[in-house]
Amino acid sequence: MNDGSQVAALAEGIRGRLLRAARDAARNAYAPYSGFPVGSAVLTASGDIVTGANVENASSGLTNCGERVAIQTAAAMGHREIVAVAVSAPRAAGTTPCGACRQVMNEFKPQNREMLVILDYFDSSTVVPLSELLPRSFGPQDLERAT
Repeated sequence: MNDGSQVAALAEGIRGRLLRAARDAARNAYAPYSGFPVGSAVLTASGDIVTGANVENASSGLTNCGERVAIQTAAAMGHREIVAVAVSAPRAAGTTPCGACRQVMNEFKPQNREMLVILDYFDSSTVVPLSELLPRSFGPQDLERAT
């Protein structure tokens, strides 16, 4: 399936549900240092929606982004493929995932199709294939080739 048809296949209903879930999750962010809440909602291959919000720490290196919280929660629930990730940052429309989140997303992308990233522009949204956000990525398939 090419990128255009995958974006079209992400029905408006599920896209809307993911965005609402990401926006709701942003309200639960723990961001006392940056004041920059981020919420995320992931759609698993089995159709479940799992949310997460950023959790900051006085020791900045221990801070975890909303996208990673959602993906790691889904993984802890047994999910191994994430079909789509919605990101909502109420202070900055269209915020994209950081590099670390992009790499974690790459770890859980479906084997046979692109992972889609939905960026919240508040009055609209855009869908971007993960491969555009993380070109020439390194992932599990590269380790398989090395052995």
